[in-house]
Amino acid sequence: MGGFDRATVAELDPAALRSNFEQARVLAGGRAVIAVVKADAYGHGAIAVSRTLQAAGCERLAVVSLEEGVALRDSGIELPILVLGGVGSAPELALEAGLTPVVHHSGQREALSAAAQRAGSRVPVQVEIDTGMRRMGVPLDRAEALLAEVAGDPALELEGVYTHLARGDEAELGPSLEQLASFRRVLAAARARGIDPAWVHFAHSAGLLAGKPLSEALPEANAVRPGLMLYGVRPAAHLEAELRPVMSLRTRVVQLHELRAGDAVGYSALFRATRPTRVATLPVGYADGLPVAASNHGQVLIAGMRYPIVGRVSMDYLGVDVGDADVAVGDDAVLFGEGLPVEEAAAAVGTIPYELLVRVGARVPRVQRG
Repeated sequence: MGGFDRATVAELDPAALRSNFEQARVLAGGRAVIAVVKADAYGHGAIAVSRTLQAAGCERLAVVSLEEGVALRDSGIELPILVLGGVGSAPELALEAGLTPVVHHSGQREALSAAAQRAGSRVPVQVEIDTGMRRMGVPLDRAEALLAEVAGDPALELEGVYTHLARGDEAELGPSLEQLASFRRVLAAARARGIDPAWVHFAHSAGLLAGKPLSEALPEANAVRPGLMLYGVRPAAHLEAELRPVMSLRTRVVQLHELRAGDAVGYSALFRATRPTRVATLPVGYADGLPVAASNHGQVLIAGMRYPIVGRVSMDYLGVDVGDADVAVGDDAVLFGEGLPVEEAAAAVGTIPYELLVRVGARVPRVQRG
């Protein structure tokens, strides 16, 4: 069966994606752009996003899992794909799909090397160095040794090395500069031993938008890894950029209710009208990714005007107090996106834009604008 009937859709704007990518490319200043499309391109649809970026001239992509990389290959994406999460129990998938896995420890190196030897091939890899994130990557005191292991393994090609900034979205850049100083010391030690990876990178969206203070701290870097900014979202309010939202979570008014003072709305009567008013019902709820924390918090854009969310968000519906405004059944409504930044919507419910984007549920159709 084709088509869909629900009013709620995630409208995607490829022109906005291209515009944001061009900004990232300008800010990169000649460094290669590795576009991060993990988590289904932050909820936007990795295949469609990757096709748009590939056509726009993006040099490389990054995902977090082998499965994500294989899915892109199966859809016809030919760009080099960096697998940030490395390999698990199926390193042969990386070879079969022509992916570039990240190595975080000796166990991953050994698994990849064995798979490459069995296949009679040589696999390119990159190494992540943990300079302070303490999430993934080889610790500083083991970094030089691991780089030497990879560089000396005939079954592997040490294609690149990178680190990840833990506090790059903060206005105070001191902690990030400390991370980069540590990273640079490892690079210098490796190069003194003749180990010289082709690709060096650290800048995620915040690191890229922070500009010269960080880029000048690591002049060896020749690539950047933007993610969030590609989708039109600033990682922090102080990071200035003219970005365009790629996703707008849209729906329509499906019912209007007349309320008297004292009337309750929704489960548990979390909202009671203090005056005669009208409440518009929108067919979107936590099954679509809107958090329950939006109950009695945040706003919705209906016909270009903002109105407060009232009552408890339920699985499939929420209420909006529209007062005596000229709102009718069938009117368009925006939960976040064009006209209502996802940064603002996230702040209203005590979360971050990343979460709202990736929470948009699978039952919400992704619809390309234009």
